[in-house]
Amino acid sequence: MEYRDLEVFVQLAEYQNLSVVSQLVHCSPSTLSRRLKRMEEGVGSRLFNREGTRLRLTEEGALFRQHAEQVLELWHQLKLSMQRQASELQGQLSIYCSVTASYSFLSELLGRFRAQHPLVDIRLKTGDAAESISHVQSGDVDMVIAARPDQLAANLTFKTITPAPLLFIAPVSNQAVPELLEDDIHWDKVPLVLSETGLARTRVDRWFKQKRLKQNIYAQVSGHEAIVSMVSLGCGVGVVPDLVLKNSPLMNKVRILDVQPELEPFAVGLCAQSKRLHEPLISALWQTVMWE
Repeated sequence: MEYRDLEVFVQLAEYQNLSVVSQLVHCSPSTLSRRLKRMEEGVGSRLFNREGTRLRLTEEGALFRQHAEQVLELWHQLKLSMQRQASELQGQLSIYCSVTASYSFLSELLGRFRAQHPLVDIRLKTGDAAESISHVQSGDVDMVIAARPDQLAANLTFKTITPAPLLFIAPVSNQAVPELLEDDIHWDKVPLVLSETGLARTRVDRWFKQKRLKQNIYAQVSGHEAIVSMVSLGCGVGVVPDLVLKNSPLMNKVRILDVQPELEPFAVGLCAQSKRLHEPLISALWQTVMWE
C-alpha cells in the first residue's frame, strides 16, 4: 500500500464522509470508494461501515488508523532526517496560487528564498484563488498563497503578507450600465458579475443581505481576472480584490465605485498544514516572509 493511500485513509477516518474527502483529494466519491475497497482488500478486513456517503470506522478500521498514522509519522521523520543530513536544503517544494498572486508576491518572495536555498526545486501551480485552501488541506501542494478564510481549519496555519481591500468596479462610462446614477445606485437593477464561489462571493452576499438588497446577477465566473474583463466590456458591476485590479491590463477601462459601507478586506498570505511547519523546506519559506 502506498503512502498516499495511507494519507487518504487518515482523511477518511477524520472526516468520515466520502463527499467531503473526495473534494479534498480532487476525485469523485465513486473513485474514492473504489480506492477504499482496494485498501480493504489489501488488509483483508472491512475498515468502514457505510451509510450512503457517510462512513463509520469499524474496530479493524480504528486499529488500521493507528497503524497508518504511525507509518506516516515515521515516513515524515525519515524524510526530515535525510534532509537534515544534507549541507544545504534540497528537495521539491510545491506552491499553489492565483495568477495575480504570482505577479504580486512570488517574484520578491521566491527571489529571496532562492538566493538562500538555490538547490530547492520549486513547483508552482496556478488556478482559481477560491480553490487555494482546499489544495493545501488535501496535501496536493505543500503551501498556498491565499486569502484567509473567515473560518480557518484547525489543522492549518496562516501567515499574513498584506491586506487586500475588496472593490466594487464599474465600466468607465455610465452609458454602459445606465442603472448607475451619480447620486444613487439602483442595486436591484444593476447587473452584477460575481465569483461563483469563494471568500469574495461570501462577503458580497453578506453585504447585500445586511443592506436588505436583492442581487441582479448577470454572470457568475471563475477567477477574479475574468470579472475585470467582463466589467470593462460593460456587462455590469463586479467585485474584485484591489491586487487583481492593480495587475490587470484593463485597469484603465474600469472605475472604482465609492460604496459604503466598504466590503471587509482580504488578508492575503501563506497557508500550510500546521503539522508540517517544522519541515525544513516549508519552515525556510515561511521564515522568508518578512511582512506580518
